[in-house]
Amino acid sequence: MKRNASLIFLILVVLVVAWLFLPDNYYIRQALIHRHPTINDHTFFDNRIVEAGAPKSWELAGNYNTGSIPEPYRATFEELSTVAYIIIKDNTILFEKYWDDYYQSSLSGSFSVAKSIVSLAIGCALDEGCILSTEQPVSDFFPQFTGYGGKPLTLHHLLTMSAGLDFNEGYSSLFSPTTRLYYGKDVARQTLEVKEVEEPGVYFDYQSIVTQLLALILEKATGESLSSYVSRKLWTPMNAEEDALWSLDAPEGTEKAYCCFNTNVRDFARFGQLMLNNGAWEGRQLVSRTYMEKALQPDTTLIHKTYNDRNEQYGYQFWRLIYEGLTVNYMRGILEQYVFAIPEKNAVVVRLGHQRSNTYTPQHYPEDIDTWLGAALEIINADSPVNFPE
Repeated sequence: MKRNASLIFLILVVLVVAWLFLPDNYYIRQALIHRHPTINDHTFFDNRIVEAGAPKSWELAGNYNTGSIPEPYRATFEELSTVAYIIIKDNTILFEKYWDDYYQSSLSGSFSVAKSIVSLAIGCALDEGCILSTEQPVSDFFPQFTGYGGKPLTLHHLLTMSAGLDFNEGYSSLFSPTTRLYYGKDVARQTLEVKEVEEPGVYFDYQSIVTQLLALILEKATGESLSSYVSRKLWTPMNAEEDALWSLDAPEGTEKAYCCFNTNVRDFARFGQLMLNNGAWEGRQLVSRTYMEKALQPDTTLIHKTYNDRNEQYGYQFWRLIYEGLTVNYMRGILEQYVFAIPEKNAVVVRLGHQRSNTYTPQHYPEDIDTWLGAALEIINADSPVNFPE
């Protein structure tokens, strides 16, 4: 009897191992090996270089690093394993701090901060005429996307996360399509096989595969890889100091466009400055002001599918919130990678780290944002000149 049980167990083990090694289950093997995403995943993914062709350092403020993290916020900085934090004020570095052996040039994964970079690249392609308009049907590029209920799927629907695609943005399941998208080795195939299941332009429903589809459209429209195009149109003109890496699904493969842009905190901050300047860098318009205004403005015609209220948070792959009366546009990644632009303060704040908050405010943003913005505003206000009445 024991012999039979051992034999059955051995057969089951062999079957499970054989199943895991089926080509379509590659992503499951990788997920089991790596267990959970980290900001250092570029070290085992294949990558494509995003060349920094005209590097130029940030200037330091006259009162650079004279402040410190305010005491009420320090515990959260430590508890959520922050690795880098920087404040750019008036186009100069006011404050920066590093933890956990990270320093100015240390690479960190962006996660969904990359979605905003793809949006900027779409804006560039619109300016060049490679893409006709945000109302251009997706079927012009990939005919299988015919729309739903007689309504065409457009780039506007992709940009605003209102595409109505059959994709579950789940992060905890080994078998979720998000896990497959992250660890799989054919993101283009997975993306182009996704189905349209709802009328587009009705619900805000956050789906990473939508950004991946935008990137495939961009490549088809421009004839360039995503990394090459971003290098030429954004990274080099913004004077990034270091080459970035965009992680791929396979050697010489396709960029994981929705997530895996890897750079350092100082160069991430350049995207924040681009937001502040409405798409301009040192007087040169890299992305049209018209596009940036739409990108940073939430589409309030959409209903938030999770909360069943109006979308007040999301534009063209960019987030927005109100903090202490200040409008803040920002880029956001799952482990709380943030690039904030605060126009009223002419300031950019970037936070990179290993962990995230699991609680949300009534504005539907993660609670830890209050820490990064609160600390920044105290530092900025402490270093601002006091104007006494005459």
